[in-house]
Amino acid sequence: MVAYNLAQTMIHVLQACGDDLTRANIMKQAASIKGLQLDGLLPGVTVNTSATDFAPIKQLQLIRFHGERWELFGDFVTSEVSDQ
Repeated sequence: MVAYNLAQTMIHVLQACGDDLTRANIMKQAASIKGLQLDGLLPGVTVNTSATDFAPIKQLQLIRFHGERWELFGDFVTSEVSDQ
């Protein structure tokens, strides 16, 4: 799933580049992803990057094993990086 998510993200970045496939533009597009939803992530979890924050995923949901299967529980936990 990690490779699938990475491939989807790369496709998004390359499409955002259009015909300008220079290193500078690829880096610019990769550092300006907003609200990208990937098929391999839980619904509601989005990928966001900026020029000062390259950590793409800041949301998670807890999971526990219940008998024979895994169950999600609780609300999403969000971690925001402060610029301070």
